Amino acid sequence: MTTPASAVETPDSGTEPGRILRRLVVPTLTVLLLALAWFAVRRLAADVSYESLQSAIASIPVATLIAALALTALSFAALTVYDLGALAFVGRQLPLPIVALTSFSAYAVGNTVGFGALTAGAIRYRFYTSQGIEPEEIGGIVAFVTVSFGLGLAGVAGLGMLAAAGEFAHLPLPASSIKWMGAALVASLAALVLAAGEGRDVRLLGRAWRLPSRHLMLRQFLATAVDVSASAAVLWVLLPANSVDLPAVIALYAVAVGLGVLSHVPAGLGVFETVIVAGLGEQVGIDAVLGALVLYRVIYHLVPLVLAVLLVSVLEMRRVAGSPLATLALRAATRMAPPLIGAFTLVLSATLILSGVTPVGEDSLGLLEGVLPLPVVEGAHFLGSVLGVVLLLVARGLVFRLDGAWWMAMVLVPLSMLLSMAKGIAVGETVLLGTLLLALVAARREFSRPASLVHQALSPGWLLAVGTLIVTAAAVFFFVYQEVAYSHELWWQFELSGEAPRSLRAMMGIVLTAGFGAGWLLLRPFTANSALPTREELDHALHIVATQPRTEACLVGMGDKRLLFSDDGRAFIMYGRQGRSWVALSDPVGPRECWPELVWRFCELAGQAGGRAVFYQVGADSLALYADAGLMAFKMGEEAGVALADFDVKGGKRAGLRQALNRAERERMVFAILTPAEAEGAMAELSAVSAAWLAHHKVREKRFSLGAFDPDYLRGQPVAVLRQDDRIIAFSNLLLTGLQDEASIDLMRFVPDAPNGVMEVLLTHLMLHFRAAGYARFNLGMAPLSGLSASGAAPVWHRVGRAVFEHGERYYNFAGLRAFKAKFRPDWQPRYLAVSGGINPMLALTDITILISGGLKGVIGR
Repeated sequence: MTTPASAVETPDSGTEPGRILRRLVVPTLTVLLLALAWFAVRRLAADVSYESLQSAIASIPVATLIAALALTALSFAALTVYDLGALAFVGRQLPLPIVALTSFSAYAVGNTVGFGALTAGAIRYRFYTSQGIEPEEIGGIVAFVTVSFGLGLAGVAGLGMLAAAGEFAHLPLPASSIKWMGAALVASLAALVLAAGEGRDVRLLGRAWRLPSRHLMLRQFLATAVDVSASAAVLWVLLPANSVDLPAVIALYAVAVGLGVLSHVPAGLGVFETVIVAGLGEQVGIDAVLGALVLYRVIYHLVPLVLAVLLVSVLEMRRVAGSPLATLALRAATRMAPPLIGAFTLVLSATLILSGVTPVGEDSLGLLEGVLPLPVVEGAHFLGSVLGVVLLLVARGLVFRLDGAWWMAMVLVPLSMLLSMAKGIAVGETVLLGTLLLALVAARREFSRPASLVHQALSPGWLLAVGTLIVTAAAVFFFVYQEVAYSHELWWQFELSGEAPRSLRAMMGIVLTAGFGAGWLLLRPFTANSALPTREELDHALHIVATQPRTEACLVGMGDKRLLFSDDGRAFIMYGRQGRSWVALSDPVGPRECWPELVWRFCELAGQAGGRAVFYQVGADSLALYADAGLMAFKMGEEAGVALADFDVKGGKRAGLRQALNRAERERMVFAILTPAEAEGAMAELSAVSAAWLAHHKVREKRFSLGAFDPDYLRGQPVAVLRQDDRIIAFSNLLLTGLQDEASIDLMRFVPDAPNGVMEVLLTHLMLHFRAAGYARFNLGMAPLSGLSASGAAPVWHRVGRAVFEHGERYYNFAGLRAFKAKFRPDWQPRYLAVSGGINPMLALTDITILISGGLKGVIGR
C-alpha cells in the first residue's frame, strides 16, 4: 500500500562540508600512510624489475608451494584454539566443528580484508548472536581473542629476538640490544602468566581486569606460537633455501604483523611488505623477497578465503539438517555467507583492478593474435578494470544482503569472466570469478533485502578500501613500467604489444570511475524525513500498532517522533534525531519479515546524513538482525513483565500486595477504567492531578520513550483511575493493542496527599483486571541500567552503567524504580542499545538523554 509522503528537508550548505569532512579524515590519513609505505618499498626495490620479479616467482618449486599450503592449514587449525579458549573464558561451549567453521571463516575474511563490517570480530558477532550468546559475552570473546593474539605475538617476537639477534646485524640496533628487548618481552609475559593463578582480577591503570587461568593462558600462548610460527614459515619456505634462519623470519614477521595491525591499513597492505623487505632484503635479495611476499599473499590470504566461500556454498546448496550439528552448520553458513561472499567480491575487484595495470603474458598475446580484433582486446582490458571498481560498490551491498547487489553481481561477474578471457586468456582470474558466481547462486536466498544499491552511504571503511586499491594499483603500475618513458603519444598507441599504453588507459579509467563514484556518493544532495507525521500517517501507524503485540509501540500516538514506513506500508520505525544520533525507539513495529528492510534503510538514511544509527530498547531476540546491519548491542537495562496466568494476591508470595488492596478498601479507594469517551469528560481533573504531581516532584514532562500529559494522546486509549470520595487521586493511561495479548501503562500520576502505596494498588487492580480479561502479560516497562554486572571484570559499558545506576539518584531514581517493579515478582528480560562500536554508545546515550528530557535544559532541570 502507499503511505502519505512526509515533507523533506535538505540540510543547509553549512552542514554538508562538515558531514563530508568527517567521513574523509580517517581514510585520507590511512591512505597517506599506505602511500608512504609503498613509496618506501619502491625505494628499497629500486633495482628490481618486473621481469626479475616474475622470474623469482617462477623459480619457486611446486613442492615448496605444497609445503606453504600445509603450513597455512596448520596456522588456521591453531586459530581455532583462539575461539575455543575465548568461549571457555566466558563460560560457553559450542561443538568443535561449528567453532572451527566460524573461526576459519572469520580469519579468512579478517586476514584478507580486515576493516569495517568485514573484520573477524564482526563475523563472530553475526554468528554467535544467533546462538543465543549475549552481546557482553561476544564482546568478551572478541576482546579475549584480540588480547591473547597481541600478547602471544609479542611473546613470539621476544623469543625470536633472543634466538636470532645475530641475524639482524644490518639493523642500526646492536645484537645485544635486540636480545635485551626480547628478554624484556618474554619476562613480562612470564610474570603475567605467574600472576594469573587459577584466574583472578588484577588492578591495572585504575581498573580491575579479569585474568584467565594460567592453564588457559599457556594454551592460548601455545596456539599463538603455532599460528605465528606456521604463518611465518609460509613466507620462509617461499624464500630461497638457506638464505635466512627461521627464528629470524618469525621475529621479523611478528613485528611486521603488529605494525600492520596498528596502521589500520586493510590487511596491513604495504606496511607489512615494507617491514619484511627492509628486514630481509639485504640478506636474501629484494626480488626474491618480493616474489615470496606475492605468493604469501595468495597462499595465506586468498586460498583460505576461496575455501571458506566454497565450504559455505556447499552447505547452502545441500540445505540438509538431519542432525543438530548439521542444523548448526547450516545456520553458521547462513549467517556467514553474505560477509564471506562480499569479502571475496572485494578481493576479486582488487584482482581485476591490478590485472588492468599489469601486462599480459606473451604466450597469451600470441594466442589472442589472429583470434580477436585489436579493438576487442583493448576494450576488454579497459572495461574489465572499470568493472573491478564497480564491484567494490557491489561488494558492500552483498555484505548487507541487498537483492540489488546480488542481481548486479549476477550480471557483472559473467561479463567479467568473458572480459578476462578476451583481454589475455586469464584462466586463473576466470576460475576465481566462476567460484564467486557459484557462491552467488548457492546463497541466493540470503540476499533478500530490497534496498537501493546506488543510494548507499559510503562509509569511511569503504572509502578506505577504494583509496587502498587506487594507491596500490598506482604503485604496481609505476613499478611495472618504471623503465617506460612517458610521452603523450602513449595515450593514442593502439597495438597488441602495446602493454604500457593499455595499462595507462586502464589506470585512468580506474581513477576516474572510482573518483566519480565516491564523489557522487559523498556529494549528492541528501534529503530525509524531517517533519513530524501528518494525521493521516499517524492514523496509519496506529492501525499497524493495533495488529501487533508490543504495547510500547502505542507511544507513536504522542506524535513527537518521525516515522519511516516499509515499502509495503505494513511496518514502521519511529525515531528521533538529536545531534548526530538517529535514535529508533525499540524494534520496528509490524510483521517481523519487514524488519530487515526497515533496519537497513534506517541505517542508510542515518549514514547518508553523516549520523549514527541507534536502536534504543531492543529485544534480545532481534540482536542478530542488528548485527547483520553492522551494529553492536550494549545492555541498557531490564524490562519487567508479569505473566498474568500466574498472578494472584493469595498466598505468601504477594502478601504485601494483598495487604495494600485491603488497606485501600478501608480507605475508600475505588478502582475504575475509563473509556476514551469517559476520560474526555474527566480530562480537567486528570490534568489537575498531573500538574500537581509534576510540581510536587519538581520535574518536567519527558518525551520520546515516555508519554507526556497531552489530551490528544490520552484520548487514544483507556485510562485507569483510583478515586477516593469521588475524587481522582491517581491515574495511569493504558497501552493496549488489538491482539489483547499484552497490557501496559505509560503515565503514573497521583496527587501529593494521596495515601502511601497508591500506585501499587492501582497496578495490582490492573493486573487482576487484565488476568480476568484473558491477557497473557502485563508489561511494567524497563528499569534503565538494571542488571548490569558489578564485577570488576565486566565490560567498560557495564562498569559505567552500574556506576550511574548506583550514584545517579540525583537525576533519576534508577534503584528505586527497579525496587518498585520487583514488588510484583516479574520476569526480567534484557533490553539493548544497538549502535556501532567505539565511543558511539556513550555519545548515543547522551543524545538519547537529551531526547527524553526534551532538550539540554530538561537534562539540567530534571
